[in-house]
Amino acid sequence: MSGAALGLEIVFVFFLALFLLHRYGDFKKQHRLVIIATLLAWYLCFLIVFILPLDVSTTIYNRCKLAVNSSPAESNGSYVTLAPSKQKCFKPWSYIPDGIMPIFWRVVYWTSQFLTWILLPFMQSYARSGGFSITGKIKTALIENAIYYGTYLLIFGAFLIYVAVNPNFNLQWNQLQTIGIAAANTWGLFLLVLLLGYGLVEIPRSHWNGAKRGYLLMKTYFKAAKLMTEKADAEENLEDIMEEVRKVSESIKYNHPLRKCVDTILKKCPTEYQERMGRNMDDYEDFDERQNSYPSEKSLAKLHKQVIYSVQRHRRTQVQWQILLEQAFYLEDVAKNESSATRQFVHTFHSQEPENKIIQYFYTPTVEWYWECLLRPWFYRVLAVVLATFSVIVVWSECTFFSTKPVLSLFAVFIQLAEKTYNYIYIEMACFLTIFFLSICVYSTVFRIRVFNYYYLASHHQTDAYSLLFSGMLFCRLTPPLCLNFLGLTHMDATISHKNTQPTAYTSIMGSMRVLSFVADGFYIYYPMLVVILCIATYFSLGTRCLNLLGFQQFMGDSEMTSDLIDEGKELIRREKRKRQRQEEGENRRREWKERYGNRDDSTRNRVVHTDQKESSFSETNANRPLSKYTRSNGRTERDRIELLQDAEPLDFNADSINDDPLESDSGR
Repeated sequence: MSGAALGLEIVFVFFLALFLLHRYGDFKKQHRLVIIATLLAWYLCFLIVFILPLDVSTTIYNRCKLAVNSSPAESNGSYVTLAPSKQKCFKPWSYIPDGIMPIFWRVVYWTSQFLTWILLPFMQSYARSGGFSITGKIKTALIENAIYYGTYLLIFGAFLIYVAVNPNFNLQWNQLQTIGIAAANTWGLFLLVLLLGYGLVEIPRSHWNGAKRGYLLMKTYFKAAKLMTEKADAEENLEDIMEEVRKVSESIKYNHPLRKCVDTILKKCPTEYQERMGRNMDDYEDFDERQNSYPSEKSLAKLHKQVIYSVQRHRRTQVQWQILLEQAFYLEDVAKNESSATRQFVHTFHSQEPENKIIQYFYTPTVEWYWECLLRPWFYRVLAVVLATFSVIVVWSECTFFSTKPVLSLFAVFIQLAEKTYNYIYIEMACFLTIFFLSICVYSTVFRIRVFNYYYLASHHQTDAYSLLFSGMLFCRLTPPLCLNFLGLTHMDATISHKNTQPTAYTSIMGSMRVLSFVADGFYIYYPMLVVILCIATYFSLGTRCLNLLGFQQFMGDSEMTSDLIDEGKELIRREKRKRQRQEEGENRRREWKERYGNRDDSTRNRVVHTDQKESSFSETNANRPLSKYTRSNGRTERDRIELLQDAEPLDFNADSINDDPLESDSGR
């Protein structure tokens, strides 16, 4: 059973990481190496979070076993019995044999560190490069990362020289390794507290505001106004870039050495621009190197980079605009259906995607009305209260986890109470909920933050390769200090508890932080208290107010700019709603016309075909008759035609429009 628990979690975490990456990345269009590297980074970080509770329960059992072995004891099956007190150390259901966890943590940790400090930064530059060959992209990536790698090598080299020259230091390889780990964890802890302070307040508040229909609708209008501005800017930028590409394509002819680079750029352009440039291009002219000045390969690489960025941004804004419209229409439908007497949810527009029949069977309009108009607001309020309670416990424990006598950290109290009864299921559930909540607060902030257009995780497959790789770097740098902080909150770290007990396998891989006492006894203990100040600042929206003062429009209820953007977004949504209504009305009219007259058209078409067949058969029989009869009938038909022409009334023409000369009429025609 022990190996099965570890194997099930490994498989489950892999599919979880794959699902999230599929939501944000695009498996069809993005490079396979980017997908594999990001998937590996996310998978290792999520794996650490899910496996660490098993490490805690196994460590508690090993401590009990060591305590029993130090006294007269006897072995009995799956547990060890202490002879004097008859104490039993039951083996947990998820027990992992000795020697497996240290190897597992060593492989996971050093692989994640290799990804975050070496491979992913290099792949970022490679993916963002505008080079036309693999060699060119590698060269560009090496040049861009030379300063990045050189800075770390310079610091590490200076430290090694200082240690070698100073006789007071006698550091071994394990201690140097611990110093490197401590430096990486210190950087990660610095960023971790900033993200954690934001997430502890924003996650409960967002769920509380999710119960307010008017709030969500106003915020959606605000987002619509901002997104329309960004969408227009992306379209204008794409037009400028495409005009530049058109000029380059017209100047560089088919037999120019750089024509292959231009063709590569054209393949990255949208289809409508490719067709337009293909029609206006004349490739049958030879280029003259003396008369025209042609762009260099370096400038074409820069243009290639701009094309990739502008096309990605334009596609992302288009998709986000459609998603935001659906969200706004749905929130408006909820506001209308709240006062419905029939208690059945009515949609203004039908879903464009086919619904699952099973969901459609159970999730009827009546069930949807009760959930959306009655149950969902209360569910969000209760969930917000539970999350706020967790946040308060985390803030209290972050400020008091260094106290061992008495134990003030609530998470440590819960784990120690369960440790006395060896309730391993409770221990694992408490550890999992704690570290899972911490991870949600930190990782959700990573998914929410946006650094201009430099870093932005957009759902529905709209995240670019650079942002995916950057998120993998952040996860790999944040997860190890997050786990150490969790072990400190639960007093499973010997550095915090000051007990000479067996450490967890994860802590043993980190090494003893006593090598750097000012880090172990100072920064790791007192810096997390800063989370209180960050939570207060987030609660009063100080960061939002600062960004608003700097000119970055943020959603604030007491701002005049916010009110203007809400009105603008409401008008945009109303315009799009009328447009979609006209489209649906046109489709309904065409459908009704087809249903009403479709059968009649078919019968008319069949009648015409039958008449044609009759006429063809009649002509065949006439062809077989004698020639005299045919001539007489033809003459009779000609006389009837002349009589009809004589009986017809003359048309009313103006005298000026009649021309007696047939030559002039022909020339005029």
